[in-house]
Amino acid sequence: MIARGIALVALIAAVVVVGFVLLRNGDTHEYHVIFQNAGQLVKGDEVQVGGRAIGTVKDITLTNDNLADVKIAVGGAYAPLRDGTTALIRQTSLSGVANRYVTLTMAASNARKLDDGSRIGAEKTTTPVDLDQLFDTLDKPTRESLRKVLQGSATQYGGKGEQANQAAEYFNPALSTTRALVNQVTSDQQALSDFLASGAKVTAALSSRSADITSLVSNANSTAKAIGDERVALSSDLRQLPVTLRKANTTFVNLRATLDDLDVLVNASKPATKDLAPLFRALRPLVRDARPTIADLRTLINSPGTNNDLTDLLNKAPALNRAATPAFKNGTEALRKSLPVLSFIRPYTPELVGFLRDFGQGAANYDANGHYARIEPMFTPYSFTDNPAGGLLTPNSPLTRITGTSTRNVTRCPGGASQPAADGSAPWRDTSGTLDCDPSQVLPGP
Repeated sequence: MIARGIALVALIAAVVVVGFVLLRNGDTHEYHVIFQNAGQLVKGDEVQVGGRAIGTVKDITLTNDNLADVKIAVGGAYAPLRDGTTALIRQTSLSGVANRYVTLTMAASNARKLDDGSRIGAEKTTTPVDLDQLFDTLDKPTRESLRKVLQGSATQYGGKGEQANQAAEYFNPALSTTRALVNQVTSDQQALSDFLASGAKVTAALSSRSADITSLVSNANSTAKAIGDERVALSSDLRQLPVTLRKANTTFVNLRATLDDLDVLVNASKPATKDLAPLFRALRPLVRDARPTIADLRTLINSPGTNNDLTDLLNKAPALNRAATPAFKNGTEALRKSLPVLSFIRPYTPELVGFLRDFGQGAANYDANGHYARIEPMFTPYSFTDNPAGGLLTPNSPLTRITGTSTRNVTRCPGGASQPAADGSAPWRDTSGTLDCDPSQVLPGP
């Protein structure tokens, strides 16, 4: 019985001790941690020490001076906190929104304990800098340039992941050799200092010519782009280069004999070249007077600006040729097709001019309503016939009175609108007989 009683007392004591420990470790302490901003913290996020969760975020409010008041509750062996504890907001990954937590750096174990509800000031906390905040510190041109760099990197590595992985295998050896190079460079401090000083002078000289360097870089970029556009031709040239070099070597070997033969020509030319000096002296005034002409010619060929020199004209010549070729072709075809029309109209030039002249006179009269013209339809109720007694007006039948008023029925030859000329020049008739007209259709009368 005594043994059982002792065992029961021991069991009760063990339960009391375990319960005390558990209850003691389960106590939580709340503190107010002040941050510059909440850094996307939300209620329920963890509070950690060394990667171990010891509490949670209970509430987030705003102080009177617009700081974030993060209320945390911690427990376990790390509670209560001590004076000197610092806090930092971190994120578990780059993706997501509610992926932040508060990590604490504990103070010394002999520091003063903090009472529940104590404040850990902003001077002891660190707020993470979001990527957007970093970008906001950059001006618009810098952000645009950074965007182009990222896009260019994406274009550079697009579809080349396997090659990039192969290149990454050499990254560690590259770092090792770079470290050896840096150690070698820094072994002689005086030489390195002199090199840096000289480099500073060179950099200063280059900065004074920044505009020229910018132009050089732009031209080099254009040159590299042009070379890249011709990579197929460049590859072909490189393949043919060994053959070209071998042939050039043979040419240079054969050139030695040519130079030996050229010595004979040079020796024979020496007597003739002695008179070149007076000729050059005589040409000097001509060259001097030609300088303004050459300067004007240079301006004509290449002037600053656009569309103002011969170079720009020649650059646009291909486009002009492309546009003019179909125009000239169509124009030639139009002239060729209009030649028969012009050939037919040309003999009727006097009639056309007379029509325009008489029509203008007929419409020259005007009154309060403006210009007017009298128009009278003409019919042929009579025909003039010849007989030995003289001409007679013979009435036409009603069916034939309008004959000749239609252009389909009157095909007079040029000059046939008036009485025939005595010399036979009118009406005019072409010798080839191709003109579509009837020389017998003439006006009556002498």
